[in-house]
Amino acid sequence: MTKIDKQQLETAIQAGRKHVHLPFSLHLFDTVSSTNQILWNLLSQGAEPGCTVIATQQTAGRGQWGRQWISDDGGLYLSLAIAPKLDVTNGYQLTLATAWGIAKQLQESGVPTQIKWPNDLVLKRRKLGGILTETKVQQGRIAQAIIGVGINWANPVPETGINLKTWQALNDSKSIPTLEILAATVLIGIESGIQCLLAEGANILISRYLELLSNMGDRVYHNDIAGTVVGVTQQGALRVCTEACEFVTVQSREIYFQPGTISLGYDG
Repeated sequence: MTKIDKQQLETAIQAGRKHVHLPFSLHLFDTVSSTNQILWNLLSQGAEPGCTVIATQQTAGRGQWGRQWISDDGGLYLSLAIAPKLDVTNGYQLTLATAWGIAKQLQESGVPTQIKWPNDLVLKRRKLGGILTETKVQQGRIAQAIIGVGINWANPVPETGINLKTWQALNDSKSIPTLEILAATVLIGIESGIQCLLAEGANILISRYLELLSNMGDRVYHNDIAGTVVGVTQQGALRVCTEACEFVTVQSREIYFQPGTISLGYDG
């Protein structure tokens, strides 16, 4: 059973932070049903923003849109509570911010991570991790949110996946030598992404997100529609320019796919 050392994790967080923002209250487990669910339970008992649940195995992990998240031993499964006070219509910006923040932090650590729309972290076009954001709303605003992240560290992965330990061995890389440093990198990444969204706004966040989006320029075929990925809206929808866009620059030639309505697939 893979274990995380709390003291080593706290040291890695302190060493990796450029600024001190949210105080992380760490709760470490070997195996849980779901880190998101454990964290909701803690919040119902009075836990504050910054409360964090981390495990190396989940027995009932959840992905986007109710899908099961396979969470074998050796992975990193992490959930962080925040209180963003965002309008509910902008809730998906939390996922975009988290994806950008983690990918950017991993890049700065020497791992060339990109984002696959809308919420996957990819390495060499294979899935390295994913994000599940859950929220509670009061009077049209997000009062509480949990950012759930799963990263493949040393766990088995499908053909379309990749784990970080294997990639580092194949590339003679020691960018992220321990699971504790990976967990710290992810937490700091979440923090920096949310900070970008709340302090600099959605336009800046989206522009940075697009810089790391692996799907930019990809061809999309869906039902009778063919087009090219040209961006993402502030609400997280995929912007696709249909064939006519090559000749006519009219906004109506652009169509939008909401998260969950189209799958872009993997090369593997």
